[in-house]
Amino acid sequence: QVQLVESGGGLVQPGGSLRLSCAASGSIVGIARMGWYRQAPGKQREYVAGITSAGSTNYADSVKNRFTISRDNAKNTVYLQMNTLKAEDTAVYYCNLGSWLPPPGDYWGQGTQVTVSS
Repeated sequence: QVQLVESGGGLVQPGGSLRLSCAASGSIVGIARMGWYRQAPGKQREYVAGITSAGSTNYADSVKNRFTISRDNAKNTVYLQMNTLKAEDTAVYYCNLGSWLPPPGDYWGQGTQVTVSS
């Protein structure tokens, strides 16, 4: 089976930065279209950003100009650089394989918690 493992979450103060990673392994040859989603307590999972195999990117309005999605195909890894973090960014962040735009693909990572609090 496909495995997607997120890492890099943690507790940061407002205005701080984190870089999330998603390493893909298992039955897939390599990463293709990927996305990041997040889910805050009591809310539905929402789209954050996506990237194609060629590197085209897309962002939700709420994170434009603050977050950057990128990939390292040689490492089968996608990243989400998160800058100028806000309390509203607090959520579990999930890596998704199969689509760079909603609706998401079929494969999800386990999630990594990002908490933005002073």
